Parts: sequence; structure tokens; C-alpha cells
Amino acid sequence: MENGQPDSSILLELANTKMPFGKYAGRVLMDLPEPYLVWFYQQGFPKGKLGEQLQFLYEIKLNGLEGLLKPLRDKN
Repeated sequence: MENGQPDSSILLELANTKMPFGKYAGRVLMDLPEPYLVWFYQQGFPKGKLGEQLQFLYEIKLNGLEGLLKPLRDKN
């Protein structure tokens, strides 16, 4: 985080990385429903980079900041 702003590369990854497993496998992380992220929050996020991404995404959605990610979505 620089100057109180999240690193743009982290946001870019959230907007374009796909969920690798589970009910929403293949769905872009930013498109995961909030109740799914709340479930992870309650049960514990996975370890490693994916867990960090999901936890950050949870905070973004919790605070209504999804608009930060929409312009970064890969158009492919």
C-alpha cells in the first residue's frame, strides 16, 4: 500500500484471477458472491496468495469498493 492506496498490481490480479477450486471454480475472484467470501471469513481463508487475495477482496466488498476493480477487468 502506498499513500493509503492499495498496490494497483494487487487490484489487477483480483480483477482477472480465476478461482482455482470449489463451487465457483473458474469464476474471476472479483465476481465471487459476497456470502462466499463471508463463509471464508468465518471458516478461515486458504493459506498463501489465494487466501490473501480472498481476504483483501472480502474487505473490498465489505466496504462497497468493488468499483475499484471493474475498470481493471481484462476484456479478453
